[in-house]
Amino acid sequence: MRLCDSEEAVIQNLRDAGCDDQTVVTFLDYIKNGKELESFWLLKKQRSRLLDMVHEEQRKIDCLDYLVYRMQQSKK
Repeated sequence: MRLCDSEEAVIQNLRDAGCDDQTVVTFLDYIKNGKELESFWLLKKQRSRLLDMVHEEQRKIDCLDYLVYRMQQSKK
């Protein structure tokens, strides 16, 4: 796989996506060594981690929403 962006742009994109230094290094190594499948799965793994975090934060919001709802109901 050949990336159209510069290595610096790829690194910045990975950092913006929350990848740690080791993940960035590993991804670049995979790309440089033609390990397209491994690089793909590394990105999928990071995406899954981020999605898990989104779901956890949504659960927390739901808890707060429930408390606000109960408070509003008790005032009626």
